[in-house]
Amino acid sequence: MPAVRLLLLACLLWGEGARTAQLRKANDRSGRCQYTFSVASPNESSCPEQGQAMSAIQDLQRDSSAQHSDLEDLKARLGSLEGLLRRLALTQGAGPAETLEGPQSRLGPLTREQEQLETQARELETAYNNLLRDKAVLEEERQRLRAENANLAQRLESSSQELERLRRGQCPPARRTSQAVPLGPREDPGWTLENTGFQELKSELTEVTASRILQESVPGNPGSEEGDTGCGELTWVGEPITLRTAETITGKYGVWMRDPKPVYPYTRETTWRVDTVGTAVRQVFEYSLLSQFTQGYPSKVHVLPRPLESTGAVVYGGSLYFQGAESRTLIRYELSSETVKAEKELPGAGYHGQFPYSWGGYTDIDLAVDEAGLWVIYSTEEAKGAIVLSRLHPESLEREQTWETNIRKQSVANAFVICGTLYTVSSYSSPEATVNFAYDTGTGSSKALAIPFKNRYKYSSMIDYNPLEKKLFAWDNFNMVTYDIRLSKM
Repeated sequence: MPAVRLLLLACLLWGEGARTAQLRKANDRSGRCQYTFSVASPNESSCPEQGQAMSAIQDLQRDSSAQHSDLEDLKARLGSLEGLLRRLALTQGAGPAETLEGPQSRLGPLTREQEQLETQARELETAYNNLLRDKAVLEEERQRLRAENANLAQRLESSSQELERLRRGQCPPARRTSQAVPLGPREDPGWTLENTGFQELKSELTEVTASRILQESVPGNPGSEEGDTGCGELTWVGEPITLRTAETITGKYGVWMRDPKPVYPYTRETTWRVDTVGTAVRQVFEYSLLSQFTQGYPSKVHVLPRPLESTGAVVYGGSLYFQGAESRTLIRYELSSETVKAEKELPGAGYHGQFPYSWGGYTDIDLAVDEAGLWVIYSTEEAKGAIVLSRLHPESLEREQTWETNIRKQSVANAFVICGTLYTVSSYSSPEATVNFAYDTGTGSSKALAIPFKNRYKYSSMIDYNPLEKKLFAWDNFNMVTYDIRLSKM
């Protein structure tokens, strides 16, 4: 800064003393021409000494050197600031995208690979679970085949003994049964009055007793049409025999039946089936031959005029009897003409989940057939949930007689009627269930039983008796099965 001030001072001096400036020309000592320009100082009357001039010049040089050093330092700092600004601009501008682009491009394939591995793991887990389930099914099937093999071996042994007796001319005594009964342990469980104290039953008869009807149907008695009824008390239930397995979820539970009193064009081999999973069940599959039923090829499909409810339907005398959905109405549907022949409301009967069996399924109203005819098993508010049993006229659906019991309907898994006696099953899911109670409508007496009943597939939703075949029909967790039974002689 001092040099600048001196320069300004010289300019001022020049401006002020320009009028007194002198230009001289003379030869120097070597003879060369030399021009001299002189300006008179306005402040100094005389020139300073040479030493003072040199000192001033040196001060000027030091000031110039210091200013140059400051300038270089300022340039260096300015350069540093510019570098910082450039780096900052790179960081805030295109730099981040370029910096993240590489990792993101590598992250995408890794994420996809992880998703593929997780999908493969889930598929492997599903396949493993399916294998375990198939293994369990195969194991059950193996056990069933073993049991059937043992049963067949026993029958073969019995047949061999009978053949040997025939060869020796010793015919066995005739039996009054409509069908051969498989061999099996005869069970006559003991019971005491104390065991049935809480199951005291009362009967309310409105017309003739069932025992009288059964007696009238015995051969030799007036009014007998069917011949030998083979009636007696249930003493044994055999192992379940699987005839068919449903293919879809709608067949988890349902009802299947044959007509114990077939009329043309149907035969005792004609089979009907209804899958009852759903809210509007109308389809009834008809199979003319047993082979069609076992292979799953229906000969006809009936579409009911209104949906049915529960697994309580039966076929009797060429008609399908069922409960209308969400109602206490009983309906008779003639299969050959595909028309409704009768409708009748069941007075006071609970429906749609009021008094079902223990497994549920809206099984409030359960129709049944035995040697005496058509029955309905239900309950009412007046009975406070206890089982009520009524015998129905097969054409008009009028109640002909009624019994009220103290067996809570929701405490048993299912019920059926054989020879005018009501039987109940203790559990729908236990593999070792029992036929646990019997109520004889002819005598109005009841007793506890302990007849083993096998729920092979652990979800029996329907159990009915077919008096023509002397078998129990059941629907057990997608599977349609039969049970051979044994009745004692009357």
